[in-house]
Amino acid sequence: MSVVPADVLACATAAQDTGPTRPAAAALGPRARLWPSLAAVYRAQLSRARVARIPLLFVATFQSVGIMIMMRGVVSGGGEAESVVAGASIVVVAYVALNLLAQYFGQLRSSGGLDHYATLPVPPAAVVLGAAAAYASFTVPGTLVTAVFGCVLFGLPLGNLWVLVAVIPLAGAALSGLGAACGLLAPRPELATLLGQLGMSAALLLGVLPPERMPEIIRLARDLLPSTYGVEAYARSFAGRPDWAWVGIDMAVCAGVGVVSLAVATWAYRRAAVR
Repeated sequence: MSVVPADVLACATAAQDTGPTRPAAAALGPRARLWPSLAAVYRAQLSRARVARIPLLFVATFQSVGIMIMMRGVVSGGGEAESVVAGASIVVVAYVALNLLAQYFGQLRSSGGLDHYATLPVPPAAVVLGAAAAYASFTVPGTLVTAVFGCVLFGLPLGNLWVLVAVIPLAGAALSGLGAACGLLAPRPELATLLGQLGMSAALLLGVLPPERMPEIIRLARDLLPSTYGVEAYARSFAGRPDWAWVGIDMAVCAGVGVVSLAVATWAYRRAAVR
C-alpha cells in the first residue's frame, strides 16, 4: 500500500474542480473608419447603379432640354432666361438625387436590404453618404449637357460654367439627403416613390419658372426648397459682373441644408435598420 502526500491530493482535487481551461475570448477588430467605409460604399453603389441608371439619366437630361425648348417660346432673354437655364440644369440633379434615391431606399427598406448593410462593419453615415454621392455623381454629365445647350439656346455666356463644379455637389448633397430621408421614413415603397416624385415636381416647377412671374406665396414656398439656392447661385453667374458675394451666400445656404438633410437621413437609416 503506497502513501500519497496530502499536497498532491489537494492539487489533483483542485484540478478536477476547475475542469479544463477555457480559451480566452478573441479581441474584436478595430472599428471601421468613416472615410474608408464611405469610399467602399461609394464604389459599390457606383458599379451597381452604372448600368441601370444611365438610361434614366438620359431621360432626365432629355426632359430638361425639352422644357427649355418649350420655354424658348415664352421667354426671350434677360433674367428670365437665366432662371430657366439654371433651373433646368438643377432639375437633372433633382431627378436623380432626390427622386431615384427616395425610390432606392424605399425599396431597400421594404425588401430587407437594410439588414445586409446593418451586418457590415461600416458606420451608418458611410452607407447614406456613399449612396448619396454615387447617385449625385450620375448627374454631372446630364447637368453639363443641359447647361451648355441652354446657354446656346438662349444666347447666354459660357464663361462661368465652372460655377457648376461647386453647385452640383452642394445641390446634390441637399437633395440626396432629402431623397434618402423620404425613402427611409416612408412606411411603404409606394409612398417613398410618391414623395420622390412630388419633390422632383416641386424642383421642376419652382426652379424652372422665373420667380418674377410667381405669386408671393409661391415665392415663399420656393425659398423653402433646397435646390432653389443652387439655381440662384448659377443664375447670378450669368451677369456681366456677377455679385460673387451673393453667389457664395447661396452656396453656403445650400451646403448648410445639405449637412442637415444628410444628418436627418443618417438618423432615419439608424431608425429603419434597428426595426
